Amino acid sequence: MAKKLGPPIFLGIFTVLALVFLTGGATDDKDDLRQTFQVDAVYYDTGHVEISFFDKSEKTTTVVMEILGMDESFQKTFSDSQFIEIVPFPTEPKYGWAIHPVVLEIDHADFGHVQLKTEIHLLGDPAPPVIYSKP
Repeated sequence: MAKKLGPPIFLGIFTVLALVFLTGGATDDKDDLRQTFQVDAVYYDTGHVEISFFDKSEKTTTVVMEILGMDESFQKTFSDSQFIEIVPFPTEPKYGWAIHPVVLEIDHADFGHVQLKTEIHLLGDPAPPVIYSKP
């Protein structure tokens, strides 16, 4: 009987691509983005997530923030170089916070369109890595 190789191959390719994005690929051209943008998403046991964004250059014109994987997707637009948003999240997800990534679509005067992606983490836990990309 022949084995189905599709899912393992897909998982392997997905893992390699994720590692390339996380490490910035062969060259690290994301240093300017890392030095300019800060984002964090912290879950508090009082039932909410606090998402903070800060652009050190203060040249952000708009940010569209979205939390994926929710029954009803959360999306909000900001027109400032910094914000803190409180989002109700009554319980921790059964399968972990990775299923609810926080994605920011940023319009910046110098960098153009930039995307940031991070995961929510518990208060006191280290912040997961932020993925920076310029489409």
